[in-house]
Amino acid sequence: MKRIGFLSWALWFGYAFLYVPIVLLVTYSFNESRLVTVWGGFSTKWYGELLNNEALLSATGLSLRVAAVSATFSVILGTCAGMAMSRFGRFRGRTLFGGMITAPLVMPEVITGLSLLLLFVAMEQVIGWPDGRGVTTITIAHTTFTLSYVAVVIQSRLAGMDGSLEEAAMDLGARPAKVFFVITLPIIAPALVAGWLLAFTLSLDDVVISSFVSGPGSTTLPMVIFSSVKFGISPQINALATLMILVVATGIFVASVVMARQDRQRKRDEQMAIQGG
Repeated sequence: MKRIGFLSWALWFGYAFLYVPIVLLVTYSFNESRLVTVWGGFSTKWYGELLNNEALLSATGLSLRVAAVSATFSVILGTCAGMAMSRFGRFRGRTLFGGMITAPLVMPEVITGLSLLLLFVAMEQVIGWPDGRGVTTITIAHTTFTLSYVAVVIQSRLAGMDGSLEEAAMDLGARPAKVFFVITLPIIAPALVAGWLLAFTLSLDDVVISSFVSGPGSTTLPMVIFSSVKFGISPQINALATLMILVVATGIFVASVVMARQDRQRKRDEQMAIQGG
């Protein structure tokens, strides 16, 4: 009984540690006062002012576009890297290739941002591209450091996949490309979605690397929030964060419902197969 009580308290402490700050943020988004730490009464005026804040909305739109594009490229390149590591066996340079894939996972973001800035400057001087720093350089930089996370996720999923399915398909005459799109891709689809969401979140949250490779007119939302700390955070940011939490929570709820339905359908199919057998 004591053990159960301790585990229960530990569980609730963990939930409180994670979600009490989020609850406070949502609560203070309805604060009348301009000071985010002083409660001045209930009001929704900051949501109305948020809709008229073109700079903040523009930064949000830019961050969402960059995150979506970089996550998509990361999934494509990360899938190729994961396939090379898990399907090609031992090849010359495999250890070096694996180290280069995982290096951004442990590389400080300051070093990554500085190295990418020097790369972009050198490329502009040699070939004239990219022309300055902006959305393109931010997207390339985010793809570079999120690719490693996606590659690890895909490689892990492929390592646990039953390779006999692919071998059977090739024995029946299917070409490698068809095997990948018909057999492998549907099986690793959950890992692809997980990798895309992870890359999207990391890109949307990044501020250090973006500060190095961004230029005038390409300010992301985290950079706007970070710069506003010096002058005091506006309650509009609380309102924007609340809306983003609402969107994420809705997505999680919908995904949970879909997964639960699929699980119930799978169990019904298994029961029907057992009864039919």
